[in-house]
Amino acid sequence: MFQVCGSADVAGRVESQLKLVIRPMYSNPPLHGASIVATILKDSAMFDEWTMELKAMADRIISMRQQLFDALKSRGTPGDWSHIIKQIGMFTFTGLNSDQVAFMRQEFHIYMTSDGRISMAGLSSRTVPHLADAIDAAVTKLK
Repeated sequence: MFQVCGSADVAGRVESQLKLVIRPMYSNPPLHGASIVATILKDSAMFDEWTMELKAMADRIISMRQQLFDALKSRGTPGDWSHIIKQIGMFTFTGLNSDQVAFMRQEFHIYMTSDGRISMAGLSSRTVPHLADAIDAAVTKLK
């Protein structure tokens, strides 16, 4: 929120009032999220549908891991990339160093944390080859 005030005194009073309004929002998050979860968990049909959707998402992430692993292997990218398919969850630590990450950002416009952590959920079959090319180039040029 942005407020323009005529003086520091007024700004202080406005800030004080804003804090009174904001505090309950941060301290007591809305209940609608919990209500939605409770509705789904109590209804067996909804629970079954949620379980199937959750499995589909997990399988998609596993597929992205396998596709990336296969793409790196097919390129002959130096290193053992089996950790990509051994890890679980939405994120993967690639093992890339900060110089390699910076190279990929500069040359391939691929963004990840400086320690080489990437979001597997953000990949698709269409984007895996680009990522594999970038990793291959980074690992080959910057050891």
